[in-house]
Amino acid sequence: MPRTTADHRAGSGLGTAVAGMALIAATYGMARFGVGLFAPELGVRRPELAGVLGWAAAAQFTSYALAAAVAARSADRHPRAGVLLAGVTATAGCLGVAVAADPVVFVIAVFVGGMGGGFASPALVPIVDAVVSRRAAATGQSLVNSGTAVGVIGAGVLAPLVPSVGLAWVVMALVCAVAAPATWYPVRARADLAAPRRAPDAPRSWRPLVVPGAAAVVAGAGSALIWTFGPLAVTGAGVVDAGGVGGLWIALGLGGVLGTLTGVVVERWGRRRAWCLCAGASALAGAGLALSVGTGAAWVAYACMAVFGAGYLGLSGVLVLWSRQVWPDAAGAGTSVLFIALAVGQAAGSAGFGVLGESVGFGTLGLVAAGLSVLGGLIPSTGGSPALDSPKSAATRS
Repeated sequence: MPRTTADHRAGSGLGTAVAGMALIAATYGMARFGVGLFAPELGVRRPELAGVLGWAAAAQFTSYALAAAVAARSADRHPRAGVLLAGVTATAGCLGVAVAADPVVFVIAVFVGGMGGGFASPALVPIVDAVVSRRAAATGQSLVNSGTAVGVIGAGVLAPLVPSVGLAWVVMALVCAVAAPATWYPVRARADLAAPRRAPDAPRSWRPLVVPGAAAVVAGAGSALIWTFGPLAVTGAGVVDAGGVGGLWIALGLGGVLGTLTGVVVERWGRRRAWCLCAGASALAGAGLALSVGTGAAWVAYACMAVFGAGYLGLSGVLVLWSRQVWPDAAGAGTSVLFIALAVGQAAGSAGFGVLGESVGFGTLGLVAAGLSVLGGLIPSTGGSPALDSPKSAATRS
């Protein structure tokens, strides 16, 4: 006899959340953000790619946004297909980067790999909501979101252990290829994930997503500096040896593990205060990393990468919970919309910092990034009803 949704929730739904975390680790921490991690070595081993690293990052953010846009229309109805698409695109992108020597081929490979995260996050939101008990749903979503930190740590550990950049990307491709079916298999037969989560003609207001969407664009632009150019600037200035770049990303990942607490923070403080706190951490990291480049203090660089990891993973976690609270009947689509906004800001920031960096120093770039993060953090406080953002409301909707 088929099991009901209640029967499934009675089991250990957090196991599925752990599998989802592994998929996010593969598609985000490795396939997507691995470009920034390996940028210094790519520039040395494949000098013909050095001039397009900034544009490759912008292409990756753009492809992520495009994939998330597709997922916005299908994630709540076909989340399992989204999981498999995430695995296919991330695996193909990693393999492309592994062999790419031509700048055009490299940018195309990065573009394809960036789609993985865009398909994964929106698909996992309805899956976790369906499998994990309602009381633990916010924790389950935060656990999945922390996969980015896990993936970044894994990539950081991998970097010094492999003899070549190409082999590292082959290993990451294998991780992506395994994580997707591992996430899909436990929910392959769930009937509640095959049914539409709302009537096709049900009206839905976009207004609740306007303010967090605007905040995500601005904060995303500020975060792009560290994701794309942080390790390059730190190693280029001699603050950290090029061989120690993996340690910077491990620090980022360890800080990002704090993202598992996002659900608790939102339930106690409300999503606006939680967003402002995380944006403030991102701003502090941007300014601090610029200080480390100027002073040569390696410990400051490591500390700022950890603070940035906590801030950025917190920001993305708040966006997931925000979408679940304002669009509870279509949380996957809402997550897509807000993550698209975040990626649009990151794409613009990557391209903008790349152009601006040709005429100003990293110190100025760090201050600009910090300013954008502060502005993005303050935007939610300017719109919406504070009553709808009370901790009590957040806990109830979660």
